[in-house]
Amino acid sequence: MLEVKDLVKHFGDINALNNMSFSAEDGQITGILGPNGAGKTTALRVLYGLLKAEEGQGLINSIDSQVDPISARRQIGIFPDKFGLYERLTAREQISYFAELHGLKGQKLEDALSSIITQLGIEDIADRKCAGFSQGQRMKVVLAQALVHQPKNLILDEPTRGLDVMSTRILRDVLLDLKKQGKCILFSSHVMQEVAALCDKVIVVANGQVAAVGTPQELCEMTGESTLEEAFVSLIGSDEGIAA
Repeated sequence: MLEVKDLVKHFGDINALNNMSFSAEDGQITGILGPNGAGKTTALRVLYGLLKAEEGQGLINSIDSQVDPISARRQIGIFPDKFGLYERLTAREQISYFAELHGLKGQKLEDALSSIITQLGIEDIADRKCAGFSQGQRMKVVLAQALVHQPKNLILDEPTRGLDVMSTRILRDVLLDLKKQGKCILFSSHVMQEVAALCDKVIVVANGQVAAVGTPQELCEMTGESTLEEAFVSLIGSDEGIAA
């Protein structure tokens, strides 16, 4: 389970998080929707310990990532908003590096590498250097490094940005399979169709605060709108920053 409680974060005069609180439960896919600058990425980065909040907590399976970031990160896989790879490494070496950061070694490391490479179907690129990989191939490698240590929670920041239709479908199928395994999945997105199709719960944020929480259907009923996009616009009071 993932929780943020009363997070406050400023960047100079900008109040990025204004007492933001929400949770994501095991066995569910939870989406965060908000216009640009609403605080989505900042909240995720505080949650997994990349940023320090001035107030509040980011809890990963009840471990405060602000107090014990190493233990907290062992409970999560992180799929960042940019697919940065060490391009001189092969895909296998890239994934192995992150597995070792999570304490895997010896036969456990080899078994974990073999399992995730097979699971994501990347045997054909496993021993190629990452330089020149397509966006879809890069996505699979980043997903593999996030999942190789079999975390209980997965955090994704706009995971389908720049992906083609087939790569998006592959990622979607992986997330649904992880949900069936009881994993807790939290992701931010601008893509309304993606959120409506995948999410058990949607958190709408604006101006560093939570504006509404509910299933896609509940948000539509709450606002009297027929689509999630229209419900979103109604809840935040502006269509600025929306990407369809």
